[in-house]
Amino acid sequence: MFRFASLGYAALQLGVISSDRYSRPGWAWAAIAVMTAWTVFTTFGYAHRRRRTFLLLSADLAITAGLLLSTFALQFPYAQRTGIMPITATWVAGPVLAWAVRSGRRAGALSALVLSGCDLALRREDIGVVINGVVLLFLAGAVVGHVARLAAALEAEREHADRVEAAARERDRLARDIHDSVLQVLALVARRGAEAGGTAAEIGRLAGQQEAALRTLIGTSPAGEPARTGAGTAQSPARAGEADLRALLLACGTEKVTVSGPAGAVMLRADVAVEVSAAVRAALDNVRRHCGGQARAWVLVEDEPDMVTVTVRDDGPGIPAGRLAAAAAAGRLGVSHSICGRLRDLGGAAEVSSVRGDGTEVTLRIPRAPASVEPMAGGRPEATGRPEASARLAI
Repeated sequence: MFRFASLGYAALQLGVISSDRYSRPGWAWAAIAVMTAWTVFTTFGYAHRRRRTFLLLSADLAITAGLLLSTFALQFPYAQRTGIMPITATWVAGPVLAWAVRSGRRAGALSALVLSGCDLALRREDIGVVINGVVLLFLAGAVVGHVARLAAALEAEREHADRVEAAARERDRLARDIHDSVLQVLALVARRGAEAGGTAAEIGRLAGQQEAALRTLIGTSPAGEPARTGAGTAQSPARAGEADLRALLLACGTEKVTVSGPAGAVMLRADVAVEVSAAVRAALDNVRRHCGGQARAWVLVEDEPDMVTVTVRDDGPGIPAGRLAAAAAAGRLGVSHSICGRLRDLGGAAEVSSVRGDGTEVTLRIPRAPASVEPMAGGRPEATGRPEASARLAI
């Protein structure tokens, strides 16, 4: 629209306003015809995003600059000295706007600089008028480029929100289907197994655990917030490269494992969240393996400004004195590697406390900004600038 409007203004300048200032009016009309053809061509060229190539943009800038400089041969010399508009008039701003929309305000300002240099060479005797044009071109390139970037970001955000909303609706549908089928079957197996006793009771217990885990999973959105139960807006997505530790740990919940945490998401770097979740699962595996099938465990997530703390506590018989050191010496490295080693590599700390006959407590502390991990000479990663992880057995 701008190109066609400015083309009409250029034709008006040539035919009516400054018709007596052109030494070669026939060639001037030929320049107007070239401008018309190029305006039509670029209108179709810029209509689709994939055709807005740097080759087309560069050609647009070069042809516009050439038409601007053709004024040297079309106007009487005195017309240039008295500030008469070049043959292109305001049409020269077209490439500036195109570059700004395609590549942002810096590209728009650079194209404005090129055309301003051509205008300065053409009308160097009237610096005041040229400076006004330069300022307007730079403002057009910078402002339009900035607004175009904002519009593109807003469009991308809207599309992302639409995708999140569609995913939430699909999740709700799947949750309803699972509730009406799988969960009911698991609940039936758990109830009948408990009534039958014997081997069937163990199958029923496992079915009950899977039912509880599945209920927790479908009750939590991908970003870690509770799934929607009615109409409303989608939850805000996590930033790229982050994951919700709370959501990962809620999936560990069973009838024997209770997971508690903040009402909102506990966001950590994605790789850190996965490693912490794996350490918690290793601690829960130890509870099942060493404390018996009737032992209960509790997982508590605490979200502080500079640190995230996860505590795993059980009501088992506790760890005898020296048991952890003996296990590490015998090559059983579940605690020292799967738990303490993971936290050490993340720049955090793991602490194991146990009282004989009164259960065990594993505390994992993860700094909000983990130190960078650098390889040691022996090949194991070492967290720099963070305290060493510790495994303390308190009797």
